[in-house]
Amino acid sequence: MIVPKSGGVTSTKAIVVRWLKHEGDAVQLGEPLVELETEKVSYELESPAEGILLRVVANETAEVPVGDPLCHIGQPNDPIPQS
Repeated sequence: MIVPKSGGVTSTKAIVVRWLKHEGDAVQLGEPLVELETEKVSYELESPAEGILLRVVANETAEVPVGDPLCHIGQPNDPIPQS
């Protein structure tokens, strides 16, 4: 899952405010997963897939450019990505 462009907002980065799920947790499609903040708005980003939160790439308080990864979601037997 990557940092998305926010509709109409010209932000180039977002700050991870808090994770609503932890590594190893099951996530449902559309379920709030992480709270992000830009210079103009705070919002909860929903999971784009159903599965397991395999790895958090961007920790809380991290500043992440739009398009960069936040986490990896997969299935229980998937290998855990290193990046």
